[in-house]
Amino acid sequence: MSLNIDEKKAVVAEVSEVINGAQATILAEYRGLTVSAMTDLRNSARESGVYLRVVKNSLAKRAVDGSSFECLQEHMAGPLAYAISEDPVACAKVLKNFAKDNDELIIKVGAMSGKILSEGEITALAKLPGREELLAKLMGTMKAPVQTFVATLNAIPGTFVRTLAAVRDSKDS
Repeated sequence: MSLNIDEKKAVVAEVSEVINGAQATILAEYRGLTVSAMTDLRNSARESGVYLRVVKNSLAKRAVDGSSFECLQEHMAGPLAYAISEDPVACAKVLKNFAKDNDELIIKVGAMSGKILSEGEITALAKLPGREELLAKLMGTMKAPVQTFVATLNAIPGTFVRTLAAVRDSKDS
């Protein structure tokens, strides 16, 4: 069933809005995937904060026109699913993890900061730790000096109190 002109404009506007706030976009060919497999992919993408949509290529070309993802226009051919995310690692991980179990999903190309990403670069991106993990490591690194400082400050009065207790115990005996 084809879309009327207003529906097409709505799709282009929605995808444009998502693309303007994104850091990465990856195109994957989904030919041969079952409906249930595609539903599983959509669910895992949603859980990871990745916008995943199947859009007609002509509409997708209009949506990326004028954005940093304009470089993808020449690669928009065939049945493609568009994965778009603010977190490039999450976008790559969702598709790579799904492609491990489903040979029908073929990652074609991606883009980040106006540069084309090959499938090898997308694989390397998927191996990186995610945003949440990196933030946790950063917080641990920032917290360590403060914890050491507090432990040092606590050691001085603690030592003093233990010394006084030892003196008291020796006088009691």
